[in-house]
Amino acid sequence: MSVMDESRKSSTPGVLASATAGASGAGSASSGYIAEQLREIASLSAKFQKHVGKSLSVNDTDLLAMEHLMTNEPLTPTDLARHLGISTAAATVMVDRLTAVGHVHREPHAHDRRKVVVVPTPASVQAAFATLAPMFSGVAQLTAELSESDRAVVTQFLSEVIGVLRGAIPVPNQVNT
Repeated sequence: MSVMDESRKSSTPGVLASATAGASGAGSASSGYIAEQLREIASLSAKFQKHVGKSLSVNDTDLLAMEHLMTNEPLTPTDLARHLGISTAAATVMVDRLTAVGHVHREPHAHDRRKVVVVPTPASVQAAFATLAPMFSGVAQLTAELSESDRAVVTQFLSEVIGVLRGAIPVPNQVNT
């Protein structure tokens, strides 16, 4: 390994730097470059998430709640709390906050009249998708330009990276033996 490769590894910030530097067999320049690209994607993804939250005038937890509400069926505040890993009291305060700024509203539960569900407003969904559209269309265009064989390689690699990341996240309430 060249001095340049060692220098680049030691200057790479964060968890990937430690993992790359200590990984056995990860000495090729191309694997280091891929690790750098993955780090950059993670960093840009976090910045883009902040941009989306700022454009919608919400904090990170509120944005995550809105994501859950826009991609799942309407949820009760209790279910939303469970998805976010926060208390039901915190979820209630969050729903009040999102209601006050017009992002969600409460509706009676379809089958249990004692419950309410939280539903995103159409204007909020539209605003979120307007902010996300340039990223979605850009990635869709890049994907469409790939050959079938390149698309298969990229899909396989990304699936395996996702598997590695999932495997690195501890499962809650799992006892280590």
